[in-house]
Amino acid sequence: MLQVDGLTKAFGGFVAVNQVSFAVAPAEILGLIGPNGSGKSTIFNLVSGTLSPTAGSIRFEGQEIAGRPASEIVHRGLARTFQIPRPFRKLPILENVAVAAYFGRNGRIDRGTAVERARAALALVGLPGDPDARTDGLGAAGLKKLELARALATQPRLLLADESLGGLDHGEMQQAAEMLRRVRGEMGITIVWVEHIMGVLMKVVDRVMVLHHGETVAEGLPADVVRDPRVIEVYLGRGHAGA
Repeated sequence: MLQVDGLTKAFGGFVAVNQVSFAVAPAEILGLIGPNGSGKSTIFNLVSGTLSPTAGSIRFEGQEIAGRPASEIVHRGLARTFQIPRPFRKLPILENVAVAAYFGRNGRIDRGTAVERARAALALVGLPGDPDARTDGLGAAGLKKLELARALATQPRLLLADESLGGLDHGEMQQAAEMLRRVRGEMGITIVWVEHIMGVLMKVVDRVMVLHHGETVAEGLPADVVRDPRVIEVYLGRGHAGA
């Protein structure tokens, strides 16, 4: 579904992503991990169209999308969430998600269809579809759910989930992880998930790719990656049980 080859992004003399290549199969959940500054969010920005690569290829369902605008990429069926949710505070929860539905991959839709898709996305993440429900009452977990619902309302085939567990307690983390399982299981959506909470991520993903200083240092099954000496050194730390 997604094929990335030799992806590179330089900001002046600083190379944030250096010759990164990976592929994602349909209905797979790929975990993308690494220390702060390792290039994870930059890769998401490149794939989703927020940034244009310095070099390399990004093919989504066989079509080159590197350097294409974000508006075109989301219309093709590739959506993302953001680490810090920024809802439209003056709009109700339902309208926040309906706006995203209008902007989805199936072109022009009427209001009734947008609201229907918004309610379906809200039901999946466990938020109210009541037209009067406001964003003011949402805590960290609720805002993360809203961010996911907005992405799902665009009807993506591939979802880039950026740190969906940040700021959540243990119970909320488990709920968020279960939501991503349901997104894949019930909607058939392929997922690339950037996350720092290793204990939860490793129970959900099919494969893991580890970045360090903008380069891939390991890729494989979760159980194998956590035992990789390079991963232990650059990310998990020498005190990790697998060391």
